[in-house]
Amino acid sequence: MTLSRRRFGTVALTAALATAYGRPGRAQSPVVIKFSHVVTAEAPKGKGSLKFKELAEKYTEGKVKIDVYHNSTLYKDKEEIEALQLGAVQMLAPSTAKFTPMGARDFEALDLPYLFANDEQFAQVINGDVGKRLFRSLQPSGITGLAYWDHGFNLLTANKPLIVPADMQGVKIRISGSKVADNYFRKIGALPQILAFSEVYQALQTGVVDAGENTAANILTQKFYEVQKHITIAGHSHQNYAIIVNSTFWSDLPADLRAGLDKAMAEATAYMNSVARQDNAAALEVIRQTGKTTIHVLDANQRKVWRDAFQPTYTWAEGRIGKDTLDALLKATAI
Repeated sequence: MTLSRRRFGTVALTAALATAYGRPGRAQSPVVIKFSHVVTAEAPKGKGSLKFKELAEKYTEGKVKIDVYHNSTLYKDKEEIEALQLGAVQMLAPSTAKFTPMGARDFEALDLPYLFANDEQFAQVINGDVGKRLFRSLQPSGITGLAYWDHGFNLLTANKPLIVPADMQGVKIRISGSKVADNYFRKIGALPQILAFSEVYQALQTGVVDAGENTAANILTQKFYEVQKHITIAGHSHQNYAIIVNSTFWSDLPADLRAGLDKAMAEATAYMNSVARQDNAAALEVIRQTGKTTIHVLDANQRKVWRDAFQPTYTWAEGRIGKDTLDALLKATAI
């Protein structure tokens, strides 16, 4: 899909805001923000987007209207970044792996295996200097970062047990596009395949791919457990989302509206992160009770085998991402 810059460029955004807000002698229409993401309304990110809508419209006293588009109904995840840059959509919640094509390679560091010990450590690191540094790398691409949403740790799914790294030999595993994930899976003999999130269920069902990695909540709401017989809890990677906006649109908003939206985003972020933890735990239990999938929980010794197998990716990442970024992140995650 090709989007027209002439239709959705800066001039169009500025004109839309002038029409919507503050034109003398005319009734004010609400500023409309299209908020697009790729999961269902029932998933934690979906719930977070709806909470933001509720709070944003409340704190701006109806001067802003949030139109939320769930489950890739507005754009596929391969299209949405371009659409944001062109102004066709104003707000997204992509995984941080989506920023690599724009040259923002620093974000790839967040995909390193066994980087975060737990959700609390992720929150501490991403809300500190490292997170701010990463958001600054988006600015040359016309994108402003507002918040990070924590979706928890990914689980491995497949139609056979994945207990040791050797079990991944020859397995076609779907990844979202992360070069880091591509590297660490290839290190153990897997065959990573990049697919849009909306295509994953059918790909698993038909055998286009054999396996995947996702959070428990996504595995449940997308029904991946119906077409995958085994789930492995290895604690190998963390799923991170970034709430981003078109920079021109954001800077052109009146200050009072931005203040209300910032407040709404802060509260929606806290809500979403809490919901994600609760929903992941509940989703795993629901999946367990269906009896359709066997759940394997790796112990500390088994996890160490995976961690050791993935360790060469850190050396590779230093050359790709940069030593400064990697050192800053490893210092922040040091226990």
